Amino acid sequence: MRADLEIIQQWIKPASRVLDLGCGDGELLHYLNQHKQVQGYGLEIDPDKIAHCVRQGVSVIEQNMDKSLDNFADNSFDSVVMTQALQAVHYPDRVLEDMLRIGREAILTFPNFAHWRCRLYLGLKGRMPVSEFMPYTWYNTPNIHFCTFKDFEDLCRQRSIKVLDRLVVDQTHQSRWFSGLWPNLLGEVAIYRVTR
Repeated sequence: MRADLEIIQQWIKPASRVLDLGCGDGELLHYLNQHKQVQGYGLEIDPDKIAHCVRQGVSVIEQNMDKSLDNFADNSFDSVVMTQALQAVHYPDRVLEDMLRIGREAILTFPNFAHWRCRLYLGLKGRMPVSEFMPYTWYNTPNIHFCTFKDFEDLCRQRSIKVLDRLVVDQTHQSRWFSGLWPNLLGEVAIYRVTR
Protein backbone atom coordinates (compact mmCIF):
# COMPACT_ATOMS: atom_id res chain seq x y z
CA MET A 1 0.00 0.00 0.00
CA ARG A 2 1.15 3.57 -0.67
CA ALA A 3 3.03 5.05 2.28
CA ASP A 4 0.52 7.88 2.84
CA LEU A 5 -2.36 5.38 2.86
CA GLU A 6 -0.50 3.27 5.41
CA ILE A 7 -0.39 6.30 7.71
CA ILE A 8 -4.06 7.14 7.10
CA GLN A 9 -5.31 3.62 7.76
CA GLN A 10 -3.94 3.85 11.29
CA TRP A 11 -6.40 6.69 12.01
CA ILE A 12 -9.42 4.69 10.78
CA LYS A 13 -11.27 2.68 13.44
CA PRO A 14 -12.31 -0.94 12.74
CA ALA A 15 -15.91 -1.47 11.58
CA SER A 16 -16.37 2.23 10.85
CA ARG A 17 -17.95 3.85 7.79
CA VAL A 18 -15.55 5.60 5.39
CA LEU A 19 -16.04 7.78 2.32
CA ASP A 20 -12.93 8.16 0.13
CA LEU A 21 -13.13 11.20 -2.17
CA GLY A 22 -11.03 10.72 -5.29
CA CYS A 23 -10.43 7.10 -4.29
CA GLY A 24 -8.36 6.24 -7.38
CA ASP A 25 -8.12 2.49 -7.83
CA GLY A 26 -9.69 1.85 -4.41
CA GLU A 27 -6.48 0.69 -2.74
CA LEU A 28 -7.28 2.24 0.66
CA LEU A 29 -10.89 1.07 0.80
CA HIS A 30 -9.93 -2.44 -0.31
CA TYR A 31 -7.32 -2.64 2.47
CA LEU A 32 -9.71 -1.22 5.10
CA ASN A 33 -12.43 -3.67 4.10
CA GLN A 34 -10.07 -6.65 4.25
CA HIS A 35 -8.19 -5.74 7.43
CA LYS A 36 -10.57 -3.56 9.46
CA GLN A 37 -14.01 -4.64 8.23
CA VAL A 38 -14.75 -1.05 7.26
CA GLN A 39 -17.86 -0.29 5.24
CA GLY A 40 -16.98 2.30 2.65
CA TYR A 41 -17.63 4.02 -0.62
CA GLY A 42 -15.29 5.71 -3.00
CA LEU A 43 -15.92 8.67 -5.29
CA GLU A 44 -14.01 8.72 -8.56
CA ILE A 45 -14.38 10.25 -12.03
CA ASP A 46 -11.79 8.25 -13.99
CA PRO A 47 -13.56 5.31 -15.74
CA ASP A 48 -10.45 3.09 -15.70
CA LYS A 49 -9.98 3.59 -11.96
CA ILE A 50 -13.69 2.96 -11.37
CA ALA A 51 -13.42 -0.33 -13.29
CA HIS A 52 -10.42 -1.30 -11.13
CA CYS A 53 -12.42 -0.55 -7.97
CA VAL A 54 -15.28 -2.74 -9.17
CA ARG A 55 -12.89 -5.61 -9.94
CA GLN A 56 -11.56 -5.38 -6.36
CA GLY A 57 -15.06 -5.37 -4.89
CA VAL A 58 -14.83 -1.73 -3.78
CA SER A 59 -18.14 0.16 -3.82
CA VAL A 60 -17.56 3.24 -5.96
CA ILE A 61 -19.72 6.09 -7.19
CA GLU A 62 -18.89 8.01 -10.36
CA GLN A 63 -19.10 11.60 -9.20
CA ASN A 64 -17.15 14.82 -9.46
CA MET A 65 -16.70 16.17 -5.93
CA ASP A 66 -16.38 19.69 -7.36
CA LYS A 67 -20.02 19.62 -8.47
CA SER A 68 -21.50 18.97 -5.02
CA LEU A 69 -21.61 16.40 -2.26
CA ASP A 70 -25.24 17.16 -1.37
CA ASN A 71 -26.27 13.58 -2.17
CA PHE A 72 -24.63 12.50 1.12
CA ALA A 73 -26.57 13.00 4.37
CA ASP A 74 -25.12 14.78 7.38
CA ASN A 75 -23.06 12.54 9.68
CA SER A 76 -23.46 9.50 7.42
CA PHE A 77 -19.78 8.48 7.74
CA ASP A 78 -17.27 8.26 10.55
CA SER A 79 -14.35 9.39 8.37
CA VAL A 80 -14.13 11.15 5.02
CA VAL A 81 -10.75 10.84 3.29
CA MET A 82 -9.26 12.89 0.45
CA THR A 83 -5.65 12.28 -0.57
CA GLN A 84 -3.66 14.58 -2.83
CA ALA A 85 -6.75 16.33 -4.20
CA LEU A 86 -7.39 19.43 -2.04
CA GLN A 87 -5.20 21.54 -4.30
CA ALA A 88 -6.94 20.20 -7.42
CA VAL A 89 -10.57 21.02 -6.57
CA HIS A 90 -12.18 24.31 -7.56
CA TYR A 91 -13.57 25.11 -4.10
CA PRO A 92 -11.35 23.48 -1.46
CA ASP A 93 -13.04 25.35 1.39
CA ARG A 94 -16.49 24.08 0.33
CA VAL A 95 -15.21 20.52 -0.08
CA LEU A 96 -13.64 20.65 3.40
CA GLU A 97 -16.92 21.92 4.88
CA ASP A 98 -18.81 19.12 3.10
CA MET A 99 -16.33 16.52 4.38
CA LEU A 100 -17.02 17.60 7.96
CA ARG A 101 -20.77 17.76 7.36
CA ILE A 102 -20.81 14.21 5.97
CA GLY A 103 -18.35 12.69 8.44
CA ARG A 104 -17.26 13.18 12.03
CA GLU A 105 -13.62 13.41 10.97
CA ALA A 106 -11.85 14.34 7.75
CA ILE A 107 -8.42 13.09 6.73
CA LEU A 108 -6.60 15.03 4.01
CA THR A 109 -3.22 15.04 2.36
CA PHE A 110 -1.82 17.73 0.08
CA PRO A 111 1.55 18.98 -1.18
CA ASN A 112 3.14 21.98 0.52
CA PHE A 113 3.87 24.64 -2.07
CA ALA A 114 5.97 26.59 0.48
CA HIS A 115 8.58 23.82 0.67
CA TRP A 116 12.14 25.08 0.31
CA ARG A 117 12.64 23.38 -3.08
CA CYS A 118 9.64 25.22 -4.52
CA ARG A 119 10.88 28.51 -3.05
CA LEU A 120 14.39 27.93 -4.36
CA TYR A 121 13.17 26.99 -7.83
CA LEU A 122 11.02 30.11 -8.01
CA GLY A 123 13.79 32.31 -6.58
CA LEU A 124 16.63 31.09 -8.78
CA LYS A 125 14.84 30.24 -12.00
CA GLY A 126 11.83 32.54 -11.70
CA ARG A 127 9.59 29.72 -12.93
CA MET A 128 7.05 27.34 -11.44
CA PRO A 129 8.85 24.27 -10.09
CA VAL A 130 8.85 20.99 -12.00
CA SER A 131 10.15 17.93 -10.19
CA GLU A 132 9.69 14.19 -9.92
CA PHE A 133 7.13 14.81 -7.16
CA MET A 134 5.32 17.61 -9.09
CA PRO A 135 6.03 16.70 -12.71
CA TYR A 136 3.67 19.20 -14.34
CA THR A 137 4.35 22.51 -16.03
CA TRP A 138 2.25 25.51 -15.06
CA TYR A 139 -0.15 25.11 -18.00
CA ASN A 140 -0.98 21.39 -17.61
CA THR A 141 -0.95 20.94 -13.84
CA PRO A 142 -4.05 19.52 -12.13
CA ASN A 143 -3.24 21.85 -9.22
CA ILE A 144 -5.57 24.84 -9.13
CA HIS A 145 -4.97 26.17 -5.63
CA PHE A 146 -1.41 26.26 -4.36
CA CYS A 147 -1.70 25.65 -0.64
CA THR A 148 0.78 25.70 2.23
CA PHE A 149 0.50 24.24 5.71
CA LYS A 150 -0.01 27.75 7.12
CA ASP A 151 -2.76 28.47 4.59
CA PHE A 152 -4.62 25.28 5.51
CA GLU A 153 -4.31 25.88 9.25
CA ASP A 154 -5.52 29.48 8.81
CA LEU A 155 -8.59 28.14 6.95
CA CYS A 156 -9.20 25.68 9.81
CA ARG A 157 -9.02 28.50 12.38
CA GLN A 158 -11.39 30.70 10.36
CA ARG A 159 -13.94 27.86 10.05
CA SER A 160 -13.59 26.65 13.68
CA ILE A 161 -12.14 23.33 12.53
CA LYS A 162 -10.01 21.49 15.08
CA VAL A 163 -6.78 19.83 13.96
CA LEU A 164 -6.58 16.45 15.71
CA ASP A 165 -3.37 15.22 14.07
CA ARG A 166 -0.82 16.62 11.65
CA LEU A 167 2.10 14.83 10.10
CA VAL A 168 4.69 16.59 8.02
CA VAL A 169 6.43 14.19 5.66
CA ASP A 170 8.72 14.17 2.65
CA GLN A 171 7.72 13.13 -0.87
CA THR A 172 8.15 9.45 0.05
CA HIS A 173 5.79 10.03 3.03
CA GLN A 174 8.53 9.52 5.61
CA SER A 175 8.57 11.70 8.70
CA ARG A 176 11.96 13.29 9.37
CA TRP A 177 12.90 14.81 12.73
CA PHE A 178 13.94 18.13 11.19
CA SER A 179 10.64 18.61 9.30
CA GLY A 180 8.90 19.44 12.58
CA LEU A 181 11.28 22.33 13.27
CA TRP A 182 9.98 24.46 10.37
CA PRO A 183 7.14 22.45 8.83
CA ASN A 184 6.10 25.10 6.29
CA LEU A 185 9.66 25.29 4.96
CA LEU A 186 10.86 21.69 5.33
CA GLY A 187 7.70 19.59 4.92
CA GLU A 188 6.76 18.44 1.42
CA VAL A 189 3.43 16.75 2.14
CA ALA A 190 0.84 17.36 4.85
CA ILE A 191 -1.36 14.67 6.36
CA TYR A 192 -4.12 16.14 8.52
CA ARG A 193 -6.95 14.67 10.59
CA VAL A 194 -9.54 17.31 11.47
CA THR A 195 -12.99 17.57 13.09
CA ARG A 196 -15.51 20.13 14.30
